Amino acid sequence: MKTLKILVLEDHPVPQMLALEQLRRLGVVEPLAASDGVSALSLLRQHGGADIVLCDLQMPGMDGLEFLRLASAERLVRAVILYSVIEPDLRRAVLQMISLLGLIVLGDVGKPAQLTALREMLDRYQQRHQQVLPEVPRHFARASREELLRGVEQGQFVPYYQPKFDLLQATCSGAEVLMRWCHPERGVLAPAVFLDELDAAGLLDQVFLQQLEQGMALQRRLLDLGEKLELAFNLLPRQLACSDIVGHIRRASQRHQVPPRLLTFEITEVGLVQAPAISLENLVRLRMMDCNLAIDDFGAGYSSLQRLCELPFNQIKLDAHFVRELMHQPRCRAVVGASLALARNLEMCLVVEGVETQSERRLLLEMGCELAQGYWYARPMPEAALLSWPRAPPAAS
Repeated sequence: MKTLKILVLEDHPVPQMLALEQLRRLGVVEPLAASDGVSALSLLRQHGGADIVLCDLQMPGMDGLEFLRLASAERLVRAVILYSVIEPDLRRAVLQMISLLGLIVLGDVGKPAQLTALREMLDRYQQRHQQVLPEVPRHFARASREELLRGVEQGQFVPYYQPKFDLLQATCSGAEVLMRWCHPERGVLAPAVFLDELDAAGLLDQVFLQQLEQGMALQRRLLDLGEKLELAFNLLPRQLACSDIVGHIRRASQRHQVPPRLLTFEITEVGLVQAPAISLENLVRLRMMDCNLAIDDFGAGYSSLQRLCELPFNQIKLDAHFVRELMHQPRCRAVVGASLALARNLEMCLVVEGVETQSERRLLLEMGCELAQGYWYARPMPEAALLSWPRAPPAAS
């Protein structure tokens, strides 16, 4: 905790003093404090920003909402812990707003803050911060088509694998294939940095097929060792509308002799709202091949339940937002329970994304959830790390 830079934004002296004392008890060295948004911005500019702001919302002058918007625009804050007494509906909307600003939402400690909850949120942030991919500076230059093409030709775009796990046994049940760019100068880059440019340059399909080949080669290697590993690949709506996408997948499956039942293809909920007929045809063809289909980030988009019933999916991946608020928002808990019931009634498998703590795992188990994905179990890793990664359950805490 000693390296964390934390600001407490609270206009009332007593709650501010209590929060500062709790942070010191948790090992935070010299936490900052401000009583309104204007002074908070000034303080952060002087100190070069903060990792986390413990933020009240209601205060005279510039309130917490305006402060967070401006602090996000200037990149003065990375993560937020809500520290305010407001109605549950308003609190839920504020947490969504914070997420849309591009800030890490650590949760809501209420007022007064519970020390154990505060410690858990700070621990969660440190876990993310220590493992997070390098942050891209604001002046990051867009990659040229020549740079992207060179990256594709030299095999710089590689798959990283994030395991899914059985909540009860804490054993690996598969892995999601995530795209990374191992740039020779900029390091390992996440898709948010290059995906749009890769698509605009007409190279996305080529990289996807490379990832498909690499993933199936890994599966074949494991099958030869007697281990079955289901892999999930992400498909964009535009790729799903490609007339030959199923042919590419079928040929790769035959070439590597990987059973299609070990392949899952994830499509985001938003991309399915107005899917063209060819997309629906390809979904049907993939299921007819015995591949699995997952509707990704369920609950984050706007497609209707009727649409979900019409499409041939057999897996639902629940958006991580609901798990982040599981411990503090009864309505989020209700959404998880309703999604679980929906999946069961539709004879689908539910995978809960974003599980980061033992307490989240325990609560999900109590609710009857079986499969999950998240940092509690494993972070995305390259192939070599996955092959040497222990399959034994992690120690319970």
